[in-house]
Amino acid sequence: MRRREFIAGLGSAAVWSAAARAQQAATPVVGLLMSTSREANLGRLAAFREGLSKTGYVEMRNVAIEYRSADGQYERLPALAADLVRRHVNVIVAGPGIPATLAAKSATTAIPIVFQSGADPVEAGLVANLAQPGGNMTGVTNLDAKLGPKQLEILHELMPMATSIALLVNPANPATEIVSKDMQTAARTLGVQLHVVHATADSDLDMVFATLPAGGLVIAPDPFFGSRTERLAELATRHAVPTMYKPDFAAAGGLMGLAAPVAEQWRLVGTYTGRILKGDKPGNLPVQQSARVDLTINMKAAKALGLTVPAALLSRADKVIE
Repeated sequence: MRRREFIAGLGSAAVWSAAARAQQAATPVVGLLMSTSREANLGRLAAFREGLSKTGYVEMRNVAIEYRSADGQYERLPALAADLVRRHVNVIVAGPGIPATLAAKSATTAIPIVFQSGADPVEAGLVANLAQPGGNMTGVTNLDAKLGPKQLEILHELMPMATSIALLVNPANPATEIVSKDMQTAARTLGVQLHVVHATADSDLDMVFATLPAGGLVIAPDPFFGSRTERLAELATRHAVPTMYKPDFAAAGGLMGLAAPVAEQWRLVGTYTGRILKGDKPGNLPVQQSARVDLTINMKAAKALGLTVPAALLSRADKVIE
């Protein structure tokens, strides 16, 4: 090769290398802060990527995602959020639930945050109002934390003779106090005694079901419980406890479930993330509220528990598992 051609080749390689580095440096990075494990959120993550792709962003093509999971140990979330801030990610996505969202909020007021939570974002102090969030946060709420009284009402409709019902909560969840207060009010209205029981680890779940001080159980929304749906259904079946939780709990063998659909919420989270990467300000994007709530009743579980489901209740179910 002639010297001139060799030098020209070096110049072309240098230009290509510089362009490649510039393109790589320009690739936006999304930090995904999860309260529970990545494996427990595969469905949510698939929906998130679907929503993100609708705005033109595809993981490993033109956007990178940094995953941080607390595996149900909420005390780890502040350090994980701080790590994402140090890495200068473009957007932090926090969820499911309020623990990850609060950790992200405490970590930064500069990096945009998109959250998914069942708590009231205004009541939790996340945003100024739903229509104009302001600041660096927006997201999607399903208000599952407010469904407790309705879940209790439906369980009581199925078991009108029950004088006491338990509520399973995770005391490490900041939303627990509000949920418990709302449920106590609802229980008084229905004339039943509410027993609040706690669990923060798998061993606690075994103890709760083995020593339940009531004839039925409502499980409060919480990422730790949400990542153990099948285990909760198995425990409820083994100990013959009529239990109300989420639709996927009923699908796994539990009695009943009432909640907002998960996938559509995370598609919205993905879409909002993409819009922010394109330049939208989070404070100008209204917090989206899931209006749909699905009720699932597992008739096989009801029969095993010796319960007769009223026709009026069956008619209101979105899905009946025979």
